[in-house]
Amino acid sequence: MSSHLQRDQGLCANGIEIHRKTMDLHELNYVETEASARGFLLGISMRDGHSRRILDGHHASCHNFDKGSIYIRSFSDRYRADIHRPFDFVLLEISHASLERAFEEKQGKRVGSLASVAGVRDEVLLNLAGALTPALEHPADASLLFIEQLSVAMTSYLVETYGGAATTVPRTNRLLSRSQEARAKEMLRNKIDGSISITEIADACRLSRSYFIHAFRETTGYTPHRWLIAQRLEHARALLADLDMPLADVAAACGFSDQSHFTRVFSQHSGAPPGVWRRRIRVGN
Repeated sequence: MSSHLQRDQGLCANGIEIHRKTMDLHELNYVETEASARGFLLGISMRDGHSRRILDGHHASCHNFDKGSIYIRSFSDRYRADIHRPFDFVLLEISHASLERAFEEKQGKRVGSLASVAGVRDEVLLNLAGALTPALEHPADASLLFIEQLSVAMTSYLVETYGGAATTVPRTNRLLSRSQEARAKEMLRNKIDGSISITEIADACRLSRSYFIHAFRETTGYTPHRWLIAQRLEHARALLADLDMPLADVAAACGFSDQSHFTRVFSQHSGAPPGVWRRRIRVGN
């Protein structure tokens, strides 16, 4: 079936492989994988109108997948499904090690596995998958920090929602201490291109990854990735004041992969491309 895919994009971050696969053909097709120790697969449908017939031994079940419908399955089981209509899925392949860490970080009752589901609608996972699609379209521009931040959010949500019932645990305001906040910001600034993982920073702060992400946001008002983007843009605006500095050099100094990446992000957040923004400075002077 892979030869029929119209889109086959992929990224990897700390034990989680992320893909987007699209097939527009309408004839009957099928997917089949042998049992393995690869962990779990989460699929999130990005459009309406897909259906498949899943075969499990002598049993078969039919499922419809509209936009936001998901499936979760373990690679430890042999899988075969007849594909009846076109599909567009964001897929997360979660290793046993990544899932085990999410289980260890989970508040409440300890669970050991994920439930197998098919055709269940989940708006939270749809929104998180949608946030991943620009990175899948431009993998050279995607930062490790951003990809891992989203993958941690998705695995934590999977464990909370599909990993069994949890006991009620009082939730308090989660804030970083001053030393933790300073350490995290220092580590982020030292890797202004985003080539640092949530795991590295959380470990340095002696916190779980999911706790760190929430605590950083509650402390600063930003997720780690958005805070770093704000720092990069602030630095870029300062450099743009030097009217003789080439835009490509500004992009490199601020951790962007190239000038086009810099222009895209700067325009999105500032309302104008960096060249236009710089010309306005020149006119103002």
